[in-house]
Amino acid sequence: MNRTDRSGTLGRLFAAQLAEITLEKVTEAGFANARANAALISKGRSIAALQETSLMQSTAALVIAAGPSLHRKHAARIIRESGFKGTIVATESAMHWCLRHGVVPDLIVTLDPHPHRIVRWFGDPDLKEEDVRRDDYFARQDMDPGFREDQLRANQELVDIINKKGSSMRIAIASSASGAVARRVIESGMEAYWWNPMYDDYDKAESLTRRIHELNGLPCVNAGGNVGTACWVLAHAVLRKRRIGLVGMDFSYYAETPYFHTQYYKEILKLVGLDRLDEVFVRIRNPYLDEEFYTDPAYLWYRDSFIEMAQEADCDTYNCTEGGILFDARIKWATLGEFLSMPDE
Repeated sequence: MNRTDRSGTLGRLFAAQLAEITLEKVTEAGFANARANAALISKGRSIAALQETSLMQSTAALVIAAGPSLHRKHAARIIRESGFKGTIVATESAMHWCLRHGVVPDLIVTLDPHPHRIVRWFGDPDLKEEDVRRDDYFARQDMDPGFREDQLRANQELVDIINKKGSSMRIAIASSASGAVARRVIESGMEAYWWNPMYDDYDKAESLTRRIHELNGLPCVNAGGNVGTACWVLAHAVLRKRRIGLVGMDFSYYAETPYFHTQYYKEILKLVGLDRLDEVFVRIRNPYLDEEFYTDPAYLWYRDSFIEMAQEADCDTYNCTEGGILFDARIKWATLGEFLSMPDE
């Protein structure tokens, strides 16, 4: 592949337009799912009820996302040996990694409305070999090798684990979640706390966010468009944590990762063709590591949105990922061990 043009000019242009594009893409599915989930939501609890739980006791939280760095470091051992007493909030995509490495999240978060893929993170009881063959999304991603290499085995392992442990787990589930995810959560016995993602300006008369809130009465949360950022937002805005560490929050890929193994490769290839891929993928040097990573327009937009939100947040954010492109003056850089050894205030 030709990487002589490393400017990522098109990628930055696409990223600037993603807020509008994403709104068009997810709002219809999100609203449809919110309506379909109404019966389950009415029997559940709001995320506001999390403030009545033991999760409010500490002032610190560790957010675990499923970026590629998570599988290149010794994060699980460091977490287990630290004796960390704060709250662990994990994306649904990091749940399998957590549970098989002996790290038990205090809260799982799920957001994406995709009708088929997201339920896989919970173990899909209906998954068949033809489903795996038909969709190479999980096989192609630079993600948890323990999940992608033998998908049927990993799926059955997750089915068994979640069936066994679900009743002892809490989940913050967005109204936008697919029916498959909502049913899996309820059937596994997870303690569900519901919320609405914020799609647009609530104060506008035609606001979709307002329509969904009027439908179910749930709190509306600006989740930054992705589940990792949603974890961080819920940690400081709902659980009121003053100090939050981030692990696996890369928003990027390692320099040697083939484009084919990136999340949106097929969509980008269809959009610009093979010869212009270097114009879409943006390369960024991490000054703390003196190492280059690259990202796609979606992850770049997520990263820039996170930085903008962090600048306004009333908490201290520490990036303990030790990789990736999430850095800014408002975001402190620390190793995972350094963060976990900080005393609770």
